[in-house]
Amino acid sequence: MKNNTWTIIKKEFARFFGDRSLMFTTVIMPGLLIYLIYSLMGEGIGKMVTEGQDEVVTMRVENMPEFLAAEIASDSQMVVVNQPFGQEDIDMLADEDLNIVMVRFPKDFELLVNTYDPKCGLPAPNVEIYYNSTNNATSLVYKTLTAFLDSYESGMSNRFDVNRVDDGSTAQFDMATDDSIGAMIWSKLLPMLIVMMLFSGTMAIAPSAIAGEKERGTIATLLVTPMRRNQLALGKIVSLSCIALLSGISSFIGIALSLPKMISGEDVELGFNYTFGDYAAILLVIFATVLIMASVVSLLSALAKDVKSAGTMITPFMLVVMLAGLIPMFQNNTPETFTTYIIPFYNSIEVMTATFAHKIMWSNVVVCLVSNICYTGIAVWGLTRMFNSEKVMFGK
Repeated sequence: MKNNTWTIIKKEFARFFGDRSLMFTTVIMPGLLIYLIYSLMGEGIGKMVTEGQDEVVTMRVENMPEFLAAEIASDSQMVVVNQPFGQEDIDMLADEDLNIVMVRFPKDFELLVNTYDPKCGLPAPNVEIYYNSTNNATSLVYKTLTAFLDSYESGMSNRFDVNRVDDGSTAQFDMATDDSIGAMIWSKLLPMLIVMMLFSGTMAIAPSAIAGEKERGTIATLLVTPMRRNQLALGKIVSLSCIALLSGISSFIGIALSLPKMISGEDVELGFNYTFGDYAAILLVIFATVLIMASVVSLLSALAKDVKSAGTMITPFMLVVMLAGLIPMFQNNTPETFTTYIIPFYNSIEVMTATFAHKIMWSNVVVCLVSNICYTGIAVWGLTRMFNSEKVMFGK
């Protein structure tokens, strides 16, 4: 009997690629949506952070001390007006369109501060700052003022400095490089996102390929054809894995293009500084992971009577996979034990985490790949047994 595995693979490919709407929603749309959503979120967050920085704010001050006048003289965002104000003026700040901050110092503020004794039991000199927190410009000025005052207060009893940088000094105390910072962030985020995208791609096609055929009655036609059931099972799993891999790659590209816009700062460039070997390891692990996903989803779909019940059965499995994807966000070091890399799904996540963190060990990659292929073989055997069971396939 000839090997019909490739025939099954071609059949699934023809079903998938022949349906333009299915191909678009499974392969193109995930990456496109991720890129658009993450990019828009990044722009929105950046706008919220920077909004108001270029607006000029009028600061009405009573009894302004000399030290504050010297501090804010170089700040182009603030225009200082020495002018008393009353409660009616303060009530006007309820209008969020007014770029006005009102500050009231006690008379002889500096003298009061210098002579104040906390042991005297009297309240400390109080500075009143009135502003509207819904106005970003006045909020920024408020934060600047409080920073000035906190610095002044701490300087009253200063005995030592921490990481002081003198004028003209190029001292660097944080020795982390942009590349290491980027690697840390990618290793925390990307394994979880990749696993989620791979699973969503598998979920989009696998249930309809088996449970859907049972529901439509076309599975009976496949089972009566002259082919070995293990070839049918292998063909289903390999074809579904390849299609899910396309969806995962599309999502990965969308993530890679959009995340730098969302989380990179002005002084740090979070680029993908990885070698060809790193990319090869990631792609191999991704494909091995998809094989297991497609295998498990295929097994559950074979047990289900229709696509709806298949989705219900797959949901707990999805939760387990997503929880495993969250593990790198809560651990500081990559596990070094051998058993870590033979646990399904968790091994793939740990290998991807180590690779993105520039800590790849090819021995662990090999153990992960071999383990995943073995698990896929076991799943093919289990799916073959299901195809041979009339009770599972036809409910008899």
